[in-house]
Amino acid sequence: MTAWFQSWAGYGVGWLLATLILVLMIALPLMLAVAMIIYADRKIWAAMALRRGPNVVGPFGLLQSFADGLKVYLKETIIPSAANRGLFLIAPILTFTVALVGWAVVPFGPNMVLADINVGMLYLLAISSLGVYGVIIAGWASNSKYPFYSALRAAAQMVSYEVSVGFVIITVILYADTFNLSGIIAAQRHHIWILNGFGFNPLLFPMSIIFLISAMAETARAPFDLTEAESELVAGYQTEYSSMSFALFWLGEYGNVLLMCGMTAVLFWGGWLPPIDWAPLYYVPGIIWFFIKIFLFFFVFSWVKATVPRFRYDQLMRLGWKIFLPFSLIWVFLVSGWLMITRYGALG
Repeated sequence: MTAWFQSWAGYGVGWLLATLILVLMIALPLMLAVAMIIYADRKIWAAMALRRGPNVVGPFGLLQSFADGLKVYLKETIIPSAANRGLFLIAPILTFTVALVGWAVVPFGPNMVLADINVGMLYLLAISSLGVYGVIIAGWASNSKYPFYSALRAAAQMVSYEVSVGFVIITVILYADTFNLSGIIAAQRHHIWILNGFGFNPLLFPMSIIFLISAMAETARAPFDLTEAESELVAGYQTEYSSMSFALFWLGEYGNVLLMCGMTAVLFWGGWLPPIDWAPLYYVPGIIWFFIKIFLFFFVFSWVKATVPRFRYDQLMRLGWKIFLPFSLIWVFLVSGWLMITRYGALG
């Protein structure tokens, strides 16, 4: 596509047009996916509570998310008089933007990636860390007690689980021997017998569980939603927000959840590869397999939210620092030692 645009629009303009179209091809379907995933989330919660969920607006309630979006769009944006106006407005934009830019390096299928960079894993790790800044800025700029407490919690929560996530990613990189996400997916093909995915490896399966739970904590999903615990902090960092500024936080949260589900699929469960290395399964487009895996992990996120009560804050910190961190650190030594013996012949 880029070469075709450059052939008639020139090198610079052609590259800009092609890149803009590719960005829109990712961003617009992602926004639609976020709207539908909010609907799916509410339907899953309703089913587990023996309720109907959205069922009035549109067939089967499919248009409920769009009706809610129109409602918040028509409401007034209220900025507290004592708030820092600039930062107050920047915070939701930052949260929403960070949730989108992470998808730039995620491969949706063979050669279906916007930026196939060699350090894609480091890029994703950095982007996932930046998401908390929107929350911190929102809590501070609101100039209110409860949002500020929420911002402090968010910062502590991110640091606590980002360390464990880093060690988990190290084990994947050691096995794949690359930071490139397409290379990581390629390394998972028939990894264990005819199974595609590091998650089928007994050495890496515990890491996949730690990553999934840490992803819930990173995105402040239940039972780790201490940043917006309504019984303690009203609505947390979102307390003073209304209208589209509130909606951007909502969209950013679900965008981050989808990104973490996608990262779980890419790092441990073969990304766009079918689960079994069997020729007929490859006739199904890779992007379909990728979306199926994302939805399965999102179902787990919703399942946990509907069934597991919220942790206390001391439990959240203990799980991150006293369980996940030592376990993942020890597992890095085990994985590296195993690879030194089996792949590089350290004992020979």
